[in-house]
Amino acid sequence: MNSQQTIKNLHDLEFDNQFTREMPADPETENFRRQVSQACYSRVSPTKVRQPQLVAYSKEVAELLDLSTAAVESDEFAEVFAGNQVLEGMDPFAMCYGGHQFGNWAGQLGDGRAINLGEVLNQKGEHWTLQLKGAGPTPYSRTADGLAVLRSSVREFLCSEAMYHLGVPTTRALSLVLTGEQVLRDMFYDGNPQREPGAVVCRVAPSFLRFGNYQIFASRGEIEPLRKLVDYTIRTDFPELGEPSREVYLRWFEEVCRRTADMIIHWMRVGFVHGVMNTDNMSILGLTIDYGPYGWLEDYDPNWTPNTTDAAGRRYRFGNQPQIALWNLVQLANAIFPLIEDAEPLQQSLDEYADGFEQGFQQMMADKLGFSTLQRETDLPLIEELQQVLQLVETDMTIFFRRLAFLKAEGEPTSDVAELMAPLMDAYYDPAKVTEDVRAKIVDWLQRYLKRLREEQSSDVERRERMNLVNPKYVLRNYLAQLAIDKAAAGDFSLVNELLELLRHPYDEQPGQEEYAGKRPEWARNRPGCSMLSCSS
Repeated sequence: MNSQQTIKNLHDLEFDNQFTREMPADPETENFRRQVSQACYSRVSPTKVRQPQLVAYSKEVAELLDLSTAAVESDEFAEVFAGNQVLEGMDPFAMCYGGHQFGNWAGQLGDGRAINLGEVLNQKGEHWTLQLKGAGPTPYSRTADGLAVLRSSVREFLCSEAMYHLGVPTTRALSLVLTGEQVLRDMFYDGNPQREPGAVVCRVAPSFLRFGNYQIFASRGEIEPLRKLVDYTIRTDFPELGEPSREVYLRWFEEVCRRTADMIIHWMRVGFVHGVMNTDNMSILGLTIDYGPYGWLEDYDPNWTPNTTDAAGRRYRFGNQPQIALWNLVQLANAIFPLIEDAEPLQQSLDEYADGFEQGFQQMMADKLGFSTLQRETDLPLIEELQQVLQLVETDMTIFFRRLAFLKAEGEPTSDVAELMAPLMDAYYDPAKVTEDVRAKIVDWLQRYLKRLREEQSSDVERRERMNLVNPKYVLRNYLAQLAIDKAAAGDFSLVNELLELLRHPYDEQPGQEEYAGKRPEWARNRPGCSMLSCSS
């Protein structure tokens, strides 16, 4: 197949299922809830649904899989990616893993509502695992039904692709399909469950391995399966590190730490809050995985969490994400310790995570502020003080940084406070609260910031272009996702697809789309789905 060819028939997809071929399988083939030991996965088939209907798909992910538009828009596509049809070459399975949830060891968890269909081998020689989320019960479903509803599926589908186009490491989403079924969910955990439309998202990634895949074996003292899984991971996803050995295990852990730091820096850059950073939701590839009760930081509040379950402790709040990632890496280090039997080199990688994150975060902030180079003596105090300034009054993070690029550093400094503040006023949720005292503190910071910009060799136009490459204009605000969900529930998929197109170009101005770049409206401040969310999906 040459680079111009695309697959018009789904039956022409080529599957090369390395994971099920090489990893130890659960010998039990019946689908019932159970503890699974000495195995990486259990084979299980998706549950058939009544009436699959394609809501939306990502053309970029279809291209990764060499799928033509005709193939994706065929009736058979909806059947396959709702779970009604298993193509020849697929080998469906659910993975076994454990994890720490909110800091506590939860034992065996596993793919409770996710079923991996198989690994597509595309024409570039890349392996892409196809995974259906919401495709029915598995041996790991515990007391749940293994299904997903439209509201959570819309959010997962849109955010996966939005994050990719923002430049954030992430799993991808190929498709969103309605099942034609009604699913019972207690959205508010208040004893009043409601029936909601069921849906399935097809997620796509090189691998869906999580920290918890390694933890479960270590917790049970199953060292040989642990070693097999680590060796497999290195050979398939980190081959550049060399053949598995003790030294390569250490290099692998160091690389996982580096990738995790990079991912968190990107989250902080765009104001993304994951909401459920349990160790079973941490990708071994450093990808954002499992879009549950996530949120975008609108008001710049480092203590904000989008997760109602986390409202009391705020463990997974925005400002705590770097520390939680480190905590999770410590748990991964504990899991692979039996293969190393020496804590010192593992601790060294953890220390390097902390150092690497700090340096990367500082450089990222310098980029957001338009500095061509990071001058620590002047820039670090400015960055630290800005984080305080942003909390003086309710300030929209996305708009503030985007509008900061409109400040003028060229020419004579202005003494007109209103003129200086004008580009930023759209970022404040209640401009009346920008009191004289607050205004004075903001202006003081702005004047020192402009003084620093005047040391740059670039023009205002060049600086604005640089800043607009890292400060998005459009993000998937929760209220926008909820509006799309409301329409889709009524059978109108237009806003899902309109937002998908909008979020393909988050850094572009996109004339005519400015309504999607505005602050969260007041009606959405406390509306369910528009502010905090539960894990119910």
